[in-house]
Amino acid sequence: MFFTLYANQRGEVLDYPAYRALGRSGMSWVEPEAEEMIPLPQGSSLVSIPGFYAVGLDRQECPQLLSRHPLQPEEPAYAVAALLPQGFTRTLLPACVSPQKNSMPLLGYTAVALKGEQIYAAAVQTDEHRKWHPAYYHTEGLPDRINRMLKRYPDNRILRQLAQCSLAYGCFTAQNLFYERWEAGIPSYNACNAHCIGCISEQHMDIDAPQNRIDFLPSSQEIAELGIHHLERAREGIISFGQGCEGEPSLNDRRLAPAVQKIRQATGRGTININTNAGYTKGIQNICRAGLDTMRVTLFSADKEAYRYYHQPRNYNLQDVCSSIRYAKDCGVRVSLNLLVYPGFTDTEAQLEALVNFVNQQQIDMIQMRNLNMDPDRLFQGLQPQEAGIGIASMLALLEDLLPDVEIASYSRALGE
Repeated sequence: MFFTLYANQRGEVLDYPAYRALGRSGMSWVEPEAEEMIPLPQGSSLVSIPGFYAVGLDRQECPQLLSRHPLQPEEPAYAVAALLPQGFTRTLLPACVSPQKNSMPLLGYTAVALKGEQIYAAAVQTDEHRKWHPAYYHTEGLPDRINRMLKRYPDNRILRQLAQCSLAYGCFTAQNLFYERWEAGIPSYNACNAHCIGCISEQHMDIDAPQNRIDFLPSSQEIAELGIHHLERAREGIISFGQGCEGEPSLNDRRLAPAVQKIRQATGRGTININTNAGYTKGIQNICRAGLDTMRVTLFSADKEAYRYYHQPRNYNLQDVCSSIRYAKDCGVRVSLNLLVYPGFTDTEAQLEALVNFVNQQQIDMIQMRNLNMDPDRLFQGLQPQEAGIGIASMLALLEDLLPDVEIASYSRALGE
């Protein structure tokens, strides 16, 4: 049995054994099932949710608000959640409410509970996180590495952006460029043809974005010199366009395609990847022809109406996305979905049916599970699930059964890995 956790004013995490733990799936509070919970993964952070109070289940099976410290009623009791390391997919959101109708920040809040002496998180592991464990980042030598690179390429504006992303935002793909390993992000454009309501680099719906978008237009030379540098030196090297601090990279195809071509003329090493909404088919075509290796397409839903609601595309639709994917596949590009997973929506039968049909029709190679960081009340303002979800753990098992040739994981792969 799982019990409710809360935090006091000093940030200490405490348990309240009088209330059984609840989580949130879609519009409902639910008791966690055993298969939905795992011991809190190493590298997770326990945090209180600003302005939110926990909801638990009392002995009469009634949901109850825990807004005050049980032993010190003059003190508030705040809801507690986990921020998971990469490679873990959230199964339930925290069950909590805000009397002031606050919106949650754009963070991946995950339900937590106590069982015995162990804190559990509502999550399943969907990838091994050898390369993405926090212990490998923010090391003591990172500032020196950044300074050496800035001296080597003093005129490269992208590099200055990545230094900011590394130190201020803690971006792992930005840091990997300076560590000269694995997947490194190279932001390449400052505008977008979508207006996703959960965008992390542009403010929407009165929710502050956690990071700022680049404010310049990178040149082919700036892109190419960093791409060549990384792929020539990196272990299992990937360069990725379409990072959290930029817009849609395919819109910069006039500069990005020549940069990709120049990188491939200089080196055959590593993998060139684009993270994209794939709505601008002409741009995708140009970049594929230049030498693109892999493409990851962000998708909230394979249902046309739900897709339009979340992504709010400008001058494109889901059919254009399909056209881009088909062209990339014809060019031999490995295509993944960056599936934005939300408990109580992604795992409904209607959404799963649409997703499986989409994956089969477009011959998708891989589905990468990505926790959608968004307040549930904001998300469901105009998107009411018509049915309960089957559970994220059950969803994953079903996808593996129905899509045996599709890799289900969390991270981009270097070709040949």
